Parts: sequence; C-alpha cells; structure tokens
Amino acid sequence: MDRSIALMGAICGDIMGSPYEYWKARTKKYDFNPFPPRARFTDDTVMSVAVADWIMTGGDLSKVMQKWGHKYPNAGFGGMFRMWLSAPDPQPYNSFGNGSAMRVSPVGCAFDTLEETLQKAKESAEVTHNHPEGIKGAQATAAAIFLARTGKSKEEIKDYISGTFGYDLNRTCDQIRPGYEFDVTCQGSVPESIICFLESKDYEDCVRLAVSMGGDSDTMGAIAGSIAAAYYGEIPDEIFNKCWEKLPEDIRKIIEDFRKFTQLQTT
Repeated sequence: MDRSIALMGAICGDIMGSPYEYWKARTKKYDFNPFPPRARFTDDTVMSVAVADWIMTGGDLSKVMQKWGHKYPNAGFGGMFRMWLSAPDPQPYNSFGNGSAMRVSPVGCAFDTLEETLQKAKESAEVTHNHPEGIKGAQATAAAIFLARTGKSKEEIKDYISGTFGYDLNRTCDQIRPGYEFDVTCQGSVPESIICFLESKDYEDCVRLAVSMGGDSDTMGAIAGSIAAAYYGEIPDEIFNKCWEKLPEDIRKIIEDFRKFTQLQTT
C-alpha cells in the first residue's frame, strides 16, 4: 500500500468539500456533485503540503508554513492565521480551531511508532494551535491515520481515540446531522469527522458523509478523507484524477516527493 495515501486522501476531501462550505453545506445532502466548477483546493491542502515539506526537509515549521501560505494567499485562510502568516516572528495564538487537524495527515503517514506520531502531531499543531484542544485534534487525527494504515480495525481505532482523547464516538451520522451547525473548533468537528470514517463503506462514502453533516465541509472532508484513505488503502481513480488536475505543479511535486520519502521509510 502507498504509505502516503492519507495526504492525497485529505486533499481530495478538501476539494470535494470546498463548494459546500458555509451556507451551501446546510442542505445536508449526501448525493451532492463533488466536482462543480467552483471545486478547488483550499488552505487545508496548502498547509497539509507544508507539513509534508517540513517532515521531509526539517527546519522551522513556522517558516515552511509561511512560505507556502505566501505562495497561495487566496486559499481561504482565516483571519488570525493570515496575520500569523505575515508576522516576522510568528508565535502560537492559543487556537483550538480545526486547522491543526486539517493539516496533520502527513504526520500520520511518516512515522514508525504511535508515540512518535503523537509527538510530531503535537509539534505540527503547537506552532499556531497550542491550546490543549487544538493539540488534541491534531493528535487524534494523526493517531487514527497511523492505526488505520497499520491494520487496526475500526473498533480498535474507535476504542483508542475515544479512550485516549475523550471524544464521544458513540453517535451516528443520522443522529448528528439534523442539529449540527458550522463549527471550526477541533472539539466540534474532529469527532464528527472520525464518526463519518467509522460509519463509511469506502473512501467516497466517507467524504460524502462528512460533507453531508452541513458543517465546515472542506475541512471535515479533509480530516475524514485522510483517515479513510489510510484505512481503505485506495482513492477511486475518478476522484483522484479529477483532484490531481486541480493541483499546481509545485503541490504535485511535494505529493510525489512525499510518496517516495515514505517508501524509503519502509526499506
């Protein structure tokens, strides 16, 4: 299996969810068109690529994230993060937003132990999201990816995530959907994204469930999609190819380089 597939799983989920963010997602439809003309990669993709770049090259993650953020200033960054991108000496700002979880997929791919995965997830989060909930969201997502790609069952993943991080994963998508609102916090979107994965039948089903919640659809698609890609080990060719076409060459190169990097980790 392609060990790096969770990165592309996050990117495809981001693109598929992008047209339905904010009010558009409130239709709460499962049977939506994943690739209308307005579908595009967003800040979720740009920062996931930044984390992959950091893992491969090392150095100061803040500077790597600023480099990629400056390349794509119109990717949809939030206000606080935009200010952080422009700061000469960027400091964490105690965020518990789901930005820490949306960008963590490369961490779940790259390391050989769960302990190292959790540590690197913390490092990837705390340059901005140093609130305990921000760190928890990144660690839970990265751990789910690690467990999925190393052959754990959904029940084992559920038990570990709920036991370690205290998330309530005993709800169903049908129970969540009617009253769910747009929520950009880790604690209000990461558990729901994981539930979409747990309930899914395959990669596409997972992303459709995530978008159908009617929340922060691109980020929930990225989080749920990253775990699903790691678990199922594949992304349908039609989805992969349509998303690949929407990516610029420099982002494609990082994805390809990261795939080669993770292959070397297994030799």
